[in-house]
This record gives sequence, C-alpha cells and structure tokens, in this order.
Amino acid sequence: HVVELNFGYVSDYTPNPPCSPNSTLSPLLFTSFKYLRKLFFYKCFTDTRVVSVPDITPSFVSTLEELVLVDNPSLVGPIGWLLCNLTNIRRAIVTGNGVDGKIPDGIGGLVNLAEFTLSRNRLSGEMPLGLSKLKKLKVLDLSHNYLDGNVPESMGNLTELLKLDLSYNELSGKIPESLKAMQKLEFLDLSFNRFGNFGVPLFLSEMLRLREVYLSGNQLGGKIPENLWNNLGGVTGIGFSDMGLVGSIPATMGLHLRNLCFLGIDNNKLEGTVPEEFGLLEFINEINLENNRLSGRVPFSAKLSVKMGQKLKLAGNPELCVDEGLRSLKNSSNLGKLKVCKKPYLPNPVIFCGDSSAQAQPKPRTLPSMFMIIGLLFIFMCQLDF
Repeated sequence: HVVELNFGYVSDYTPNPPCSPNSTLSPLLFTSFKYLRKLFFYKCFTDTRVVSVPDITPSFVSTLEELVLVDNPSLVGPIGWLLCNLTNIRRAIVTGNGVDGKIPDGIGGLVNLAEFTLSRNRLSGEMPLGLSKLKKLKVLDLSHNYLDGNVPESMGNLTELLKLDLSYNELSGKIPESLKAMQKLEFLDLSFNRFGNFGVPLFLSEMLRLREVYLSGNQLGGKIPENLWNNLGGVTGIGFSDMGLVGSIPATMGLHLRNLCFLGIDNNKLEGTVPEEFGLLEFINEINLENNRLSGRVPFSAKLSVKMGQKLKLAGNPELCVDEGLRSLKNSSNLGKLKVCKKPYLPNPVIFCGDSSAQAQPKPRTLPSMFMIIGLLFIFMCQLDF
C-alpha cells in the first residue's frame, strides 16, 4: 500500500524532481490512496493558472496523519472543509499558499492535532472557538493572514502549547489574560495586530518558560513594567518596537535577562538613560533603541560594542553620547554617529587649614604650598637630630 506521497523538492538532500509548471490536483489523487498517511506538496503550484482542491471527500480521511502544502501560491480557495474531514491528522502545515476563507469551527474535532500551521495565506474572519478544543496542540501558527476580531479567552485551554504565533493579522481588543495558563509556552508572537491601550500584559511574568516574546506594532502604551522580568531569566528575545511605550527603560531588564540575545524597543517614546545594567548582557547580539528620547552615556563596553557591530542601533536619540574610545572601534560605525560625551569637570584639589580662632574663616592652601611647608618641617627635624 502507498502510505506516503511527496511532490516537489522535499529538501535539498532528496532527489525528488520539481513539479511541472502546469501541475494540477487530480481527483484521482484523492480517491486512489485510501491508506495514505503523509501527503507533501512543495512549490508545485507556482504558475499563474489557478489550482484548487477538488470538492470531493478523500479516501484517506481516516488514515492521513500529515498534510504539508508549502509555497504553492497558485493553490487557492477554501481548504477548511478538507482539514475538518481528516479525523486522524496530527500535523497540518499549510503555508505560503493562496488558500482563503475562514477557519471552520469544526476544526475542534481534530483531537490528535499537535502542529497546526496556516501561515502566509489569505484566511479571514475570526479565530474559531473550536481551536481551544485541540488539547494536544503544541504549535499554533496563524501568522500573516487577515484574521480579525478578538482572541478567544478559551485559548488558555491549550495548556500543551509551546509556540503561539498570531502575528501580522488584524486581531484587536485585549490580549486575553487566560494565556497565562499556557505554562509550557516558549514562543509568543502577537506582533503587528491591532491590540491596544491596555499596556504591556503583566501576566507575562507568570509564564516562566517563555524564551521569546514579540508584541511589536500594537499600540499597547504605558510603561515597561519594572517587575515583569524578575522570573523570566530564560528569555532570549524581546520585540517591543512601535508600541507607544513611555517612561524609562527599567534596570531590571539588564539585571535579570542575562540570557538575552535580541532586544528591540525602538520607535517608542522612552526617555532617560540606557541602564548601566545593560552592560551585563554578555549574550546579546542585537539591541535596537532607535527613535526614542534617550539621553546620557551609552553603557556598553568596547568588547560588547564590537560584538554587536551594526546591530547596535541607537540612531534617533540626539541626546545619547558615547565615550571617545568607542567612536573609532572597528565594525561599530553606528557609534561613530553619536556625539562624544563631555568629560566631567574635576577641580584642582585643595586642602583647608582651620584657624585657631573660632570666628576665623578657613583659608585654602593649594598642594604646592603644603609641599613647601612639609619641606621646611623636614629640614627643621633634621637640624634637631644634630
């Protein structure tokens, strides 16, 4: 029995030939392989001619475990009905295609589904409540579509989830606090939607396994919470760009986020200095602080500045300054565009000698004068020895 079919380049290491530019989806494919467990199409439908899924119930509805449709832009039309019929499906990856329509609520019947990726398509409508019934789901990626409405509170039921990516949609309202029930979640990307005016979610501090969190492009407003990071030492990536954030950058970010590799908090309204604690981020590879209202001295060492190179982005903060020695570092031309910090004024040291009179004012004596006095005392002591 045929249990697996792969069309197109499965990978760079397999001999599969590419699909013909005139490829279509024959109904025979859906009726001739009732034992099929895996079906893979990679860059098969790329011509201008439109290809759609045949409107027939496949013979493999009860056996198919993996469906992968990757980068087939000419594959259009709804596909939800097909997915809902695949009762044994464990892995559904439909990304980079032209499929459209809504995600049907019946998707909740796919109780064995562990990975569900529908990114880079033309899907629209609201997120169905049925998604919250997929209790075995570990990966949910609906990014780069046209989904709108609110994220259902019931999404918190997906307690096995490791990755949630809803970025680049038109979702709105409040980011539901129920997401904190996803205690295994490591990757959260809600960036570039229409969430707004509710501030950075404080419940993130309770998601202790988070490694990456991206909220950029949502006008959440407010300050970056100071105590948000105390228990998130494992976080490696933070994207808080273009969020309408105000106030200062909390020093706790540098103090607790010791594993941080990427930080993007550009295009906000942040002010004050860059915390000295940021100099402790030994694993950092990229920091973007551009277009804020930051001021004062840049706290990064020469070693850290060279390591980040062009990925240390500080432009658009006219009051930031850098030490003279950092401006000329190789691979750090971004620092060369900042003004040099003024050296602090250090006055000549003076020593005050008090008068025996209680009402007399102390008279300053400079160091050269004191050296003369000490010299005279030394000569006087030598004469006493004789």
